[in-house]
Amino acid sequence: MARDYYEALGVSREATTEEIQQAYRKLARRYHPDVNKDPAAEERFKEINDAYQVLSDPGTRGRYDRFGPDFRRIPEDYEERMAAGAGAGFGGAGLRGAGFGGAGFGGAGAGRGGSGQRVRVTPGFEAGFGGGGGFEDLFGDLFGAGRGARGATGPIPGADQEAELELSLEEAYRGGRRQVTLAGPEGRRSYTVAIPPGVMDGQRIRLAGQGGRASGDGQAGDLYLRVRIAPHPRYRVSGRHIHLTVAVSPWEAALGATVPVATPGGEVKVHVPAGSSSGRRLRLRGEGMPNRRGAPGDLYAEISVMVPAKLTDRERALFEELAAISTFDPRT
Repeated sequence: MARDYYEALGVSREATTEEIQQAYRKLARRYHPDVNKDPAAEERFKEINDAYQVLSDPGTRGRYDRFGPDFRRIPEDYEERMAAGAGAGFGGAGLRGAGFGGAGFGGAGAGRGGSGQRVRVTPGFEAGFGGGGGFEDLFGDLFGAGRGARGATGPIPGADQEAELELSLEEAYRGGRRQVTLAGPEGRRSYTVAIPPGVMDGQRIRLAGQGGRASGDGQAGDLYLRVRIAPHPRYRVSGRHIHLTVAVSPWEAALGATVPVATPGGEVKVHVPAGSSSGRRLRLRGEGMPNRRGAPGDLYAEISVMVPAKLTDRERALFEELAAISTFDPRT
């Protein structure tokens, strides 16, 4: 992380969720690579996107506030285990850089356990907790050969594991193949992941047999990639529906027009009915997120009437003539 997430978004630590969202949208519009061609803009966009992903989620934000930049390295149930007296293995050196050591989270259940175990791994995860055998006990020997629960004999199935896979809205819409690299205690491993068209935020993609290794003749666990769709400066997703804003001129709104609109699936033509005002929503059936098992979502285009920032003499004269003869009062 280049710097503090709050600083990256330019908000205070007491900022509300709405203030964080507003700050992100403002910065995303400014630094999105499609808009800003400065070579540094892409890195800045990634930075603010990372910050938004963490601070927009109350749970993740709370962990970041408590643990700082190392929050991803801290087990999600750490505080519960500490409250229950199971944190003896952390030692007195503090969380940052402290080895698990000794008993770790202790007890006979600290080893690999059953096949239903979930080990949360995020892309970029590094084994940085220091020495001691407790690390492998806690995380199920990520990507390594399983040792099984203490004292157990016979084949032990590998643990299922989970990682987050961030996709752009365009990637989620179209699907395709994506190269994913995850880092664990034994180094980095790469996977070619088939992304189904229309994959949803929160949906999991299963990579069979790519989780924790088994002991003996046991079956390897599975790796689950939980999809997170990154916020987009132009589109907003609600379920399978996609929402966007369509800018139109005053005469297009008044007289009606057919205007081109860029969508994740390509350009479409949108008919703007005569007499449309800002805020009017137009529905394009079936133009939302694809659905392999049912009906696709819809696309909702919200009208935004834009006026020229600077008028020519002729345009000003025409607008003045319209103002003189029109009886339309928008305030009534």
